[in-house]
Amino acid sequence: MVIVAENIPDRLRGRLAIWLLEIRTGVYVGDYSRRIREFIWENVSSGLGGGNVVMVWSAPTESGFEFLSLGTNRREPVDCCGLLLSRYTPKEPSTAETDDPR
Repeated sequence: MVIVAENIPDRLRGRLAIWLLEIRTGVYVGDYSRRIREFIWENVSSGLGGGNVVMVWSAPTESGFEFLSLGTNRREPVDCCGLLLSRYTPKEPSTAETDDPR
């Protein structure tokens, strides 16, 4: 199981560090049963604040894994005929980029 977290509260970072090994800033890994994984995800969901998180784990699927995500991110999960994929949403142009200076 891998959890990648961005902009989450320090309290949630601390909780994740108790259950999982933080191998890089915001990247947590561990090997747990489904029940414990769901328990950790419930804690992540309730303590997310304004951040975003994705959790990936090994599963008997075509891709060999499944994932869940929470929070605002330009990558979002999409089910394509039973295969879970990640769709990348382009950045919205800012008004400064769309204004014609001429």
